[in-house]
Amino acid sequence: MKSDLSKYKNIDKSTQLLFDEKETFKILHFNNLSHQNTFLKYYLENNCIQLFFCNKGEYIASFNFEHCAINISENNSNMVYFKDEKMNILFNLQPKSEATIVLISIEYFHSLFSNEGNFLFNFSNFKVGKPIIEPRTLNPSIKIILNQLISKQISEALRPIYIKGKVYELLSYYFNTTTEEDSNTCPYISNEETISQIKHAKQLIIKEMNNPPSLNDLAKEVGLNIKKLKTGFKEFYGVPVYAFLLNYKMELAKKLLIEKQLNVNEIALQLGYSASSHFIAAFKKKYGITPKQFSKSQIL
Repeated sequence: MKSDLSKYKNIDKSTQLLFDEKETFKILHFNNLSHQNTFLKYYLENNCIQLFFCNKGEYIASFNFEHCAINISENNSNMVYFKDEKMNILFNLQPKSEATIVLISIEYFHSLFSNEGNFLFNFSNFKVGKPIIEPRTLNPSIKIILNQLISKQISEALRPIYIKGKVYELLSYYFNTTTEEDSNTCPYISNEETISQIKHAKQLIIKEMNNPPSLNDLAKEVGLNIKKLKTGFKEFYGVPVYAFLLNYKMELAKKLLIEKQLNVNEIALQLGYSASSHFIAAFKKKYGITPKQFSKSQIL
């Protein structure tokens, strides 16, 4: 039975191709904010090493045909190599899933590593053109870098330099064999205990989102000083504490609007807004449309 590939849409390069430098590497970023699966297609013109990361949720990446596929779940990755020079990569993203893909040209990949570095992956297969499919679990260092790659805090003029630096950093951690892959240490956050404290801070602000604690109270509650809390939280989750909380509220608002069980005033109250007008303004600033407009857009 043949696969129906007509449902796969070519990617919109302006929003999903984060970086594209000829003969080096490309970065694709997909964020499915809808409540339905999204089907996307990217035509690969040149042979390359393919690194698939799942920032959130789950997705399937297929190669030319749906039956030739890998499944990548949250906090996992997969390195793939096929000798085929041209192919369609098909993406089936689950609702609320986010993916980052790095495509590195073979020639450029060779230039990054010396011959002594060939142990970084199954090089015997690589030499004879056999497929390579190697799943790996993401460590905290890589998760932080993935968040930084999609950061909007860098000016457009500096973004190419910033992204290239982050990709080099990403590769150095991805192929690092001097530490255990499952280590919870990273260059930004000192130890596992600190990571646990930062995760606790996230849980607390979500639990108390209607009346969130001050940074000072939050730091005391989790046992960190304010500087370490602010720095560590931003490095681990990609945004400052209250920006994270706002993003969480807006995502929850979209979910509630899609479910259509509450009206705008009730949602505003549930999210801790003293007036629905404040909620409407925050939602419009975040997504460019009002909650009512978003709710109407979900009617198919």
